[in-house]
Amino acid sequence: MTAPILIAALLAALYWLRYCNAGPGWARSAVKTASVLGLALAAWLAGGPALLLAALLASALGDFLLSRDGEATFIAGIGAFAMGHVAYVALLLDHAAGPPEILSLPAAYTLASALVLLCGSMAWLLWPRAGALRVPVLLYIPVIFAMGLAALGVPLAGALALVLPGALLFVLSDTILALELFVLPRGHVLHRLAPFAVWPSYWGAQLLLTLGFAL
Repeated sequence: MTAPILIAALLAALYWLRYCNAGPGWARSAVKTASVLGLALAAWLAGGPALLLAALLASALGDFLLSRDGEATFIAGIGAFAMGHVAYVALLLDHAAGPPEILSLPAAYTLASALVLLCGSMAWLLWPRAGALRVPVLLYIPVIFAMGLAALGVPLAGALALVLPGALLFVLSDTILALELFVLPRGHVLHRLAPFAVWPSYWGAQLLLTLGFAL
């Protein structure tokens, strides 16, 4: 399991250093996709749950599609990631527990309220800005936030303690990506910097979820 993760980490670092702000290209697509396929290989070698493998493979497909140019591949990429999140939600619910294994109820309610508020805010913000992509984007939003909510029920014990921060990192990554794509004006300094925040938070989320469920 260690070797595939190290290779995937090196590819993820290469993508962050070389390709974050690069235009579409086959080398960019290959590095981006392989950095998540490496995690899928590690999960398979470790005998991880089938739902984890399904989520990682769907995410790798989404990475490939989103790295290409065109509206059709973008919509297909959103669909692939939505399927990955559905697999993650099922996996998270399969590992659900109750007090005292999870967060304290006040902390869980606070985080859940923050996620619901952020979900509503992003829907309100993106609805007038997503244009022709409004429907797939608005359908995707509750799926990613459902993943964050489902993670609140996973025990904070052993490797599973990595799952909640991984899911929250995923929410953070997708939130920044949505702001980059639909809200921040082109040429704005934050628009140029956003990919350098999206990628490490996204790949870091996948790493934490892989380690949490496969170890």
